[in-house]
Amino acid sequence: MSFMARVFYGWYIVAAVFAITTVTSGLVFYNLAILLAAFVAERGFPVGLVSTATATFFIAGGLGGLVAGRLAERIDVRLVICMGAAVAALCLASVGLLGEVWQLFAFHVLFGFAYGTAGLVPVTTLIARWFNVRRSLAFSIGSTGLSFGGIVVAPVVALAVERHGLGGAAPWMALAMVLGIVPVALLVLRPSPQSMGLEPDGLTRAETAAAPRQASATFAQAVRSPYFHVVSAAYFFLLGTQVGAIMHIFRLASTRAGSEAAAMALAVMAASSTVGRLVGGAVLLKVPARAFAVAMMALQALSLAILALAHDRATILAATLVFGTTMGNSLMLHPLLLAERFGVRDYGRIYSASQMVTVMGLATCPALVGFLYEASGGYDVPFLAIAMLTLIGLAILATFGRTAPSGRIGLQPPART
Repeated sequence: MSFMARVFYGWYIVAAVFAITTVTSGLVFYNLAILLAAFVAERGFPVGLVSTATATFFIAGGLGGLVAGRLAERIDVRLVICMGAAVAALCLASVGLLGEVWQLFAFHVLFGFAYGTAGLVPVTTLIARWFNVRRSLAFSIGSTGLSFGGIVVAPVVALAVERHGLGGAAPWMALAMVLGIVPVALLVLRPSPQSMGLEPDGLTRAETAAAPRQASATFAQAVRSPYFHVVSAAYFFLLGTQVGAIMHIFRLASTRAGSEAAAMALAVMAASSTVGRLVGGAVLLKVPARAFAVAMMALQALSLAILALAHDRATILAATLVFGTTMGNSLMLHPLLLAERFGVRDYGRIYSASQMVTVMGLATCPALVGFLYEASGGYDVPFLAIAMLTLIGLAILATFGRTAPSGRIGLQPPART
C-alpha cells in the first residue's frame, strides 16, 4: 500500500483548507488594513468614513456566512467556495476605479458577502465533518492559513499597493484570488468522508460505532441553548475588539514608529498567530477548551492595553506578538466550542448564526476605533477602550460558559468543554 493510500484523506482536506484560508486571509482579511490606509492616502477618504465602510464588510460577511451555511447542507460545498472566490476577485479587480463614497461602501458590502461565502463557515464545516476525535488539531492546522496569509501574502500585497497604487495592484490581486482558491477547491475538497466511503478520523465503522457518542443537536435545539448565547455574546466582544485592533494596528505602528515598523508589526502578528494556533491545537487535546479560551481573552486584553500606551518600536512589536498569539487561537476556538458542544448535524447553520451575532461586534469596533481616534487625536483612548470591552467578553464566558446539563437539549456533553 502506498504512503498516500495510508494517509487518511481528511488530512488532504485540512491541507486544502490551509491553502484556501491562506489566500482569503492575505487577500481579504489582512488586506482590509492595507486597503484602509490606501483609501485614506490615495483617495483622501477620512479614517472614520473608511472605518465605517469596513464595518459594512463584516455585516455583509455575516450574511454571506448564513447563506453559505444553508447552501453547504444542500449543494456541494466546493461550489459555494468557488462562487465566493469569483465574486471576491471581481471586487478586488475594481479597487482601482473607486472614487466615490457610494462606490467605497458598495465595494465593502460585496467584498464582505463574498468573503462570508468562501470563508470560515464552509471550510470549518468541512473539517467538522471529517474529524471528531482529532477535531481541535485539524482545526488548528487548517485555520493556520488565516495567519500564514498575513506572512506570505499580505506583505506582497502591501508592497504592490505602495509601489503601483490601487489601480496597478488590483488585477494581480484578483488573479491571485481565483488561482489560489478555485483549483484547490475543485481538485482536493470533498463534501464529507461518507462521500468517499470513509468514516471521520479514518476510523473503521466498528471503531466509529464503539467510540463515545458525539453530540448531535439540531439547529433549533442549539439556538435555544444558553451555551449558544453565552459563546456568541463572549465572541461578540472578543472578535469585535480583535478586528478593531487588526484594522488599525498597521496605522498605529506607522504613526508612532514609522512605516518599516508597521510592516514588521503585521509580519510579527501573523507569525505569532501561526505558531500560537499550532501550539494551541496541541494544547487543546489535553486542556478544556473553555479554560483555554478564557486565558486567551485575558492575554488579548493585556496586549491591547500595552499597545494603547506603547510609543516605541520594541514595545509595539512585543505587544503585537502577544496579540497575534491570542488572535490565532481565538479564531479557532469559536467554531471549536460550538462543534464540540453541538456536533456536526447542523453545524454550518449553527456556526453561521453565532458568527452573525459576532459580526455586529466586528462591524462596530473598527468604526469605534476610528471615531475615537479622531475624537481623541490618537490611539491611546481607542485601544484602552477595546481592551476593556475584551474583559467584558472574558467575564461572560468565565461566569456563564459552563456547559449546560445535557438534559436541557438532549445531548451527551463533550469531554473538553
